[in-house]
Amino acid sequence: MNNSHDLRLIIESRIPIIVIETWEERRALTLLSKLGVQLAKPLYAWSASDGLRRADLVDSPSLPQTTSPEAALKHIRAANSPGLYALCDFHPYLNNEPLNVRLIKDIAMQAEAAKQCLIFISHALQIPAEFKRMTARFTLSMPEDHKLLAAIHREAQQFAKDKGRKVRTDRRALDKLVSNLRGLPLQDARKLARGAIYQDGAITESDIQAVNKAKFQLLDMDGVLSFEYDTESFAHVGGLLKLRDWLQKREAAFLQRQADAPKGIMLVGVQGGGKSLAAKAVAGLWGLPLLRMDMGALFNKYFGESERNVREALALAETMSPCVLWIDEIEKGIVADGNDDGTAKRVLGTLLTWMAERRQAVFVVATANAIQHLPPELIRKGRLDEIFFVDLPKPTIREDIFAVHLEKRGYSADSFSLEVLAEESAGFTGAEIEQAIVAAGYTANARDEALSTAHIVGELGNTVPLSITMSERIDALRQWCKERAVPAD
Repeated sequence: MNNSHDLRLIIESRIPIIVIETWEERRALTLLSKLGVQLAKPLYAWSASDGLRRADLVDSPSLPQTTSPEAALKHIRAANSPGLYALCDFHPYLNNEPLNVRLIKDIAMQAEAAKQCLIFISHALQIPAEFKRMTARFTLSMPEDHKLLAAIHREAQQFAKDKGRKVRTDRRALDKLVSNLRGLPLQDARKLARGAIYQDGAITESDIQAVNKAKFQLLDMDGVLSFEYDTESFAHVGGLLKLRDWLQKREAAFLQRQADAPKGIMLVGVQGGGKSLAAKAVAGLWGLPLLRMDMGALFNKYFGESERNVREALALAETMSPCVLWIDEIEKGIVADGNDDGTAKRVLGTLLTWMAERRQAVFVVATANAIQHLPPELIRKGRLDEIFFVDLPKPTIREDIFAVHLEKRGYSADSFSLEVLAEESAGFTGAEIEQAIVAAGYTANARDEALSTAHIVGELGNTVPLSITMSERIDALRQWCKERAVPAD
């Protein structure tokens, strides 16, 4: 994308209002200043602190009595002469400000004759309906890989100058750092690269998680997506051998963005059966950041807001690419209930469009408990690569699950009869097994005894598993998945 060329086309198309949503105000003003020279139009910039002034002239004074938004807009309207007018951080003066909105509309309606153009520069701006049809949005492109690499080299050179030693790294770590800095403005990318370098004088793969955490915070995704700081290793997830094998075969194709790179999978199964752990393990296996989107939490009572929330979440996931996007309990967001006003259908349409058109390396892991209610257009081949059924664990897998959770809590699995525990926990999910161990630990502590197989067996006997309380639903799920899904184990 050529910022100068594309923005010039918009201006020359005589669109009276342009909105640039960016954190890089200085970069946007520099671009507009260059375009002003090319188009022989003066550039004026307004801010609440300085008022209106020529931004293309060095040390240009502010025009008198233009500090207030209303006064600045009246000045522009009265000037009725060619010019580019950049209004910085104007978004607070558009909400419930009918006079400002009217003045902007007046300027827009005279803009073609006066050859004026209003450019709003803000981190976020909602366009009022009164002049929405007169407005174009423009997005500054993010730096390409070679510019990110050059920025990292500059930071490494500065470190060598400051510390008297070179930065240690290797090609793989450097490529991963560049990949994870994509989607950030150059100054933010340099800031994160500098932090990684100055921490220990090296760029290693261990820096990537910290870089992703910082990137997430810079992008301000809180409330839309959650960043899962702790991913899992498949070594900590019992079973799922077929799923693990499937992922290992496709890892290189996804990370290297080869032709026919995998798009995503759906995990279906009983609640507590390990779908969430599996989603975390995908990110852990591939060494990627994991973003969790809770479909239920994205819904908003105002018309159109739920779809906007989904679009924003998906756009931010692309900015974090390469990454794994975990859409948790996807059926909550796209299956209509009796009170639905069509929102579920619109959210589904938004999601399907993105899945068909996305170009960034975002691997989707959708989890569902009630897949029989999902629309066929979502689960057909092409949207996702495969549907995996996570069934209740078999005896050998239950032994692995007991071993994982015991060792996770500092116990030696060899001190317990895993075969007995597996036999006594028939029909239990992984989550139920873990809770039995936790409860047994409390019981043992209360008796001032060391945790034993007997304690855990006792807690298993006190638990009624989901396989009994929800047996009909689980049987129906198994029947549905029998010919439609691949066993995860």
